[in-house]
Amino acid sequence: MYRLTDTKVQKTKAGLKITKLTDGGGLYLHIATSGSKLWRYQYRFDGKLKLMALGKYPDVTLKQARERHLEARHLLAKGVDPMADRKAKKVEDESAQRVTFETIFRSWFDLWKIGKAEKHSAQVERRVIADILPAFGDRAVNDVTAGDVRRMMVKIYEERGARDVARRAHETTSQIYRHAIAHGMAENNPATAFKPSDVLPAVESENFARVDVKELPVLLRKMDEYKGMALTKLAMRLLAYTFLRTSELIGGEWPEFDLEAARWNIPKERMKMDNPHIVPFAFGNLLWPSSAV
Repeated sequence: MYRLTDTKVQKTKAGLKITKLTDGGGLYLHIATSGSKLWRYQYRFDGKLKLMALGKYPDVTLKQARERHLEARHLLAKGVDPMADRKAKKVEDESAQRVTFETIFRSWFDLWKIGKAEKHSAQVERRVIADILPAFGDRAVNDVTAGDVRRMMVKIYEERGARDVARRAHETTSQIYRHAIAHGMAENNPATAFKPSDVLPAVESENFARVDVKELPVLLRKMDEYKGMALTKLAMRLLAYTFLRTSELIGGEWPEFDLEAARWNIPKERMKMDNPHIVPFAFGNLLWPSSAV
């Protein structure tokens, strides 16, 4: 049964000696001769008498002091020292506050790059180092705000006109924060507060010129008559054979070619739609101008 009331706590003044107003169960209000009023919980743990501070009145009301007292008693009933538990949580919180965004990035990257093409993972790492870390890499992960992410994106776009890079920076930041939240290292994801389209201007769509089937022979002939570098000429021929995007062709590596199976296996990491793509070596019967390269 509780013994104190809000009125008694409020009206009791300091005396010539320290005053203790007991509420029961070890909870009491310590009133110093200076007039300060402190909530305290006295208990025993492992045979030792301990005194736990629960806050200063009136910042901590009688109701709040009772709630904190009850939480401490529940821990004690489980065999846990309430003061030791509070200290451990404080250390854990302080440690979490010291974790920087760059630390989280390294943790995320070590897991994310598994199974990814080395070239692709290296490209993502370079982008983070170049664009994201300078913005808030040294900040505590829980201190980064949606405004910080927005300013980082706007800077990329305004200084370089790189809208797609800014969009990817937003996407990567969000992935890193999802990793942090999943591993208990962050409380929220500031990148999810807005979409890239909320910050970056819309892209004016422009359709590339379409080659009519009647114009195709002329185009192929002009490509064959091209007098520039032989490597460029061969690349144009391969594009015509394979219908790949320029970036997919240029990024090709020898391990992707299976000569015995007569196929070119392009991994999903290099494809726009994140699906693997197979190009068969079936070029022999294609018609092409007969002049040599």
